[in-house]
Amino acid sequence: MKLFLIAGARPNFMKIAPLIHILDNHSTIQTTIVHTGQHYDEKMSALFLDQLRIPDPEINLGVGSASHAVQTARIMERFEKVCIDYIPDMVMVVGDVNSTIACSLVAKKLNIPVCHYEAGLRSGDKAMPEEINRLVTDAISDIYFTTCKNADNNLLREGIPAEKIFMVGNLMIDSLVNNLVRAENKNVILHKINSGSTINFIDHFKPGKYAIMTFHRPSNVDDVETFTILVEQWLKVSENIPLIFPVHPRTLQNAKSFKLLKKLNSAPHIYLVEPIGYLDFLALMKDSLFVLTDSGGIQEETTYLKIPCLTVRKNTERPVTIYEGSNQLIKANKITEKVHDILKGNIKIGHIPKFWDGKTASRIVKILENTNLHN
Repeated sequence: MKLFLIAGARPNFMKIAPLIHILDNHSTIQTTIVHTGQHYDEKMSALFLDQLRIPDPEINLGVGSASHAVQTARIMERFEKVCIDYIPDMVMVVGDVNSTIACSLVAKKLNIPVCHYEAGLRSGDKAMPEEINRLVTDAISDIYFTTCKNADNNLLREGIPAEKIFMVGNLMIDSLVNNLVRAENKNVILHKINSGSTINFIDHFKPGKYAIMTFHRPSNVDDVETFTILVEQWLKVSENIPLIFPVHPRTLQNAKSFKLLKKLNSAPHIYLVEPIGYLDFLALMKDSLFVLTDSGGIQEETTYLKIPCLTVRKNTERPVTIYEGSNQLIKANKITEKVHDILKGNIKIGHIPKFWDGKTASRIVKILENTNLHN
């Protein structure tokens, strides 16, 4: 089987890394990594590949940044040529980014089977571009790898035959388990935004005495009113506990445009730092008191680590992290209140969902080994 593994955004690489390692020199499955270039920062991409021990992708479409429509169209146009040249037997997409839907559409129109890892996740919010990507990808896939029972049930309700659905666990947790020891030994150097100065994490922060933030969702950082509320809440929280904030490029740009960056820079215990690598973030996260975020994957990682996670969103496509894990959905104006609860010791721990055990890649490969492409 000639298998294409598709990755476009950095979280995709966290998901495919365990598969790449277990499929290396496989006797019956020949793997080709296709990087669409959706996340195009060369420095950060190279750092992620290095820290996850992923070889340079054989194919890089180099699409770069653009609107959703333009970026999706570019990926489709360039990926179609690659498929015609290489003729893969199966295309495996992961997650819910533009690369996911674009490569799925191209493959299906060329009658190439599509396998979707992280199938069945639903937020119920079609205003999210990712939700559209999930729905369309799952409507045309042939094999569905899911992370939890809730995702299975979503697919069944949408008419997907049960025999095509496989609950295998969570590849993000495979990557976390595989790299936790390396992260424990990591000496993280944080680079402050726009100042040129650096912080040695080990010298400045003690385990359980700081928190981490990540924010990038348009619903939070593209709206000046919501962003302003967030900044006011962060300032209040930082009076009680230091906040480490690796800033997403769009978040930084909007902070400047909305004239909020000066406020953030004035807070002595909010540490605005440049985006960091996978191992660096894992090293910070595992010893944090809590995480404040609007990310998807972080909800899963904190659940495995049993670290309280406050997710500032109206909904989540990963409800298992709430009813089983350590995650809570909160409103922007409730951040201070919820953080005070944590500081008082009212911490939600939860437990680890089924198959989130570091062995998901092995389950996936076993299924692929027994896949009959002619059915």
